Amino acid sequence: MTPPRVSVLVPVHDQSAFLPRALDSLLGQQVADWEALVLDDGSPDPEAVAAVVAALADPRIRLIGWPDNRGVGATLNAGLDGTAAPVVALLPADDVWHSDHLSRVLDRLDDPEVVLVRSGLSEPAGTPYAQLVQVAHRRTGDRWTERTELETDDLERLFWARLAARGRTADTGRVTCSWTRHPAQRSRAMRESFDGGLNVFRSRYRVAGPLRFASTDSGEVDEAARYARFRDTRYPAAPHGLNVLMVGELAFNPERVLALAERGHRLSGLWTTDGLGDATVGPLPFGHVPDLARERWPEAVRQLQPDVVWAQLNWRAVPLAHTVRAAFPELPFVWHFKESPQRSIVRGEWPLLADLVTHADACLLATDEERDWFAAALRGRVDPARLGVLDGDLPKREWLDAPLADKLSEADGEAHTVVVGRPAGLDGPWVLDLARRGIHTHLYGQVRAPGPTGSWSTWLDEALTAAPDHVHLHPPVGPEDWVGELSRYDAGWLHRFDSDNGGELHRAGWDDLNSPARLPVLLAAGLPLLQQANPGSLVSVERVLRTEGTGLFYRSADDVRAALAGELADRRGGTAALAVRERHTFDAHADRLVELFRSVLR
Repeated sequence: MTPPRVSVLVPVHDQSAFLPRALDSLLGQQVADWEALVLDDGSPDPEAVAAVVAALADPRIRLIGWPDNRGVGATLNAGLDGTAAPVVALLPADDVWHSDHLSRVLDRLDDPEVVLVRSGLSEPAGTPYAQLVQVAHRRTGDRWTERTELETDDLERLFWARLAARGRTADTGRVTCSWTRHPAQRSRAMRESFDGGLNVFRSRYRVAGPLRFASTDSGEVDEAARYARFRDTRYPAAPHGLNVLMVGELAFNPERVLALAERGHRLSGLWTTDGLGDATVGPLPFGHVPDLARERWPEAVRQLQPDVVWAQLNWRAVPLAHTVRAAFPELPFVWHFKESPQRSIVRGEWPLLADLVTHADACLLATDEERDWFAAALRGRVDPARLGVLDGDLPKREWLDAPLADKLSEADGEAHTVVVGRPAGLDGPWVLDLARRGIHTHLYGQVRAPGPTGSWSTWLDEALTAAPDHVHLHPPVGPEDWVGELSRYDAGWLHRFDSDNGGELHRAGWDDLNSPARLPVLLAAGLPLLQQANPGSLVSVERVLRTEGTGLFYRSADDVRAALAGELADRRGGTAALAVRERHTFDAHADRLVELFRSVLR
């Protein structure tokens, strides 16, 4: 039997509401010699997808599917395996073709040297790579990269580049399709500029294992390599170990919770679906923590019968934590909060946060100042004795076990400083002032995202051009490389900000109360911390640095130069950092946390 002229692959996941529109545009094509394969990649409503296909009753349209999401690569490879036409065209379930789309791309493919054809989009996608709906290509032996190798929003890396290497790429010169912009797009789940990222993607598609992940807004993460040591470790349950249900999200250092598994306690997770890309949720990439079914979580909690609920960590976890506590008031409940009450106020969730702090059996806050802030804000409602202090996002101790590197300054005699994550408070004029004083600024892992996280993008190119020898851009650095990579530098930057609370706690802002996540990272590498001095104000991190002797304080660029000159001369700050870095790991506080859990058992 002669195959049709075109095989149309229609991937769908959780977009059955869009599917009739896409298939209607397929049926309206001027070219009728096609076959279509609808590929249901683990949609939560497979019956709705099947009903759409069945209602069309067109023998050219077939449906295959599977219960769990496998990813776009495996899905499109299944489509290639299940079809036979010499030309392949792609019609995602949420997009639409104009009636002349197939005829236009086929005209260009009449040229035997052309292997891939792109049409124009009715609305630009804003990406350097072509979208699926734009592309038709010759059938070759090439395959899409699958999830076990890489997940990325960059379709060039997943497939287009391999095709393009086989011949010419051509454009139709006509707009013949519509790319539908909406919040549930796969690329948005992956990109930080749309509030996506690795953990948003993990949550939406319920990825069960570690990911090799790349976002065009940030960088690459290989969770398989990063967490192999933990996945391969056995954690036997102790005879009197606790059954701990974690609720919410785990932020930057999720593997810290394995400090409890090492002590024989059993862990389970119930995760928010409203997290950010850097706020870790399950299925956890290091294993050992089974997830509760989110669709029937009340029943799952009853079956689990946890000894204690440990709800955490940041403001996006507040609604779920409150809901769980309200549903199970009889369960011992510990609320562990890091940041920030100000965000909960802005979001209209302060009543929920206040209720959690007030009615939890115990509450842990990130800093002494945050504890005192809550005690004052909820005076008369909360017993201050029930409020403890423990930064809930400290890293696992294992990351310290790596040799220190030689200092760059030992080779060139100039001070080298490092920024991990967003350069909070740093800008072009400041960095160039430092460069003029012979101070290097090394920036790691800059992310294109809205708001202050992405503010660097307005000045970095100018700084790199003006001071290429003193401003340096690096890819993200993971915990496995903190010590070996970051110890090359002389000091690390904390948030640069002016505090105006004048010593009055009720005027304290987020920066005043916070313990920055980069603090233990830089201490792990034995670096002293550059912190702007704010005399007369209450600033938690400044108090800690002065107490531990790990701070290099400044008000001006000249102050920075002087502080760094002193550090290069005596390495006093670096020595202090190495002396205290163990206490800035989660393991150092795990036994105290377990004691707290046992104290609230009923």
